Amino acid sequence: MIQGIDLNALHSMSPVGNASEKTGSQTPAESIRNFGAYLSDALDSVAAQEKNVQVMNNKFLLGQVSADEVMIASEQAMLSLQLTTQVRNKVIEAYQEIMRTQI
Repeated sequence: MIQGIDLNALHSMSPVGNASEKTGSQTPAESIRNFGAYLSDALDSVAAQEKNVQVMNNKFLLGQVSADEVMIASEQAMLSLQLTTQVRNKVIEAYQEIMRTQI
């Protein structure tokens, strides 16, 4: 566990692991629900990191944690947010490409 992030939980959300476990047994509707749950879990993780940064900042002001710990938590949250933004941009780009496709 790194600063409130459970790496085992992140690994279990891996699409590669899920695909090998449920090969061919999912309907399209189930796949969509699973993908939606995966995205929801990822967004919840980013929100939890943001809250952790706020808690760390408050603890720093009280002298309970060092500046290094606050900076590490801040950088982790910032990287998670940047990754989320890039994923969102790619999803929007893919949607727009699909909408431009002529049938």
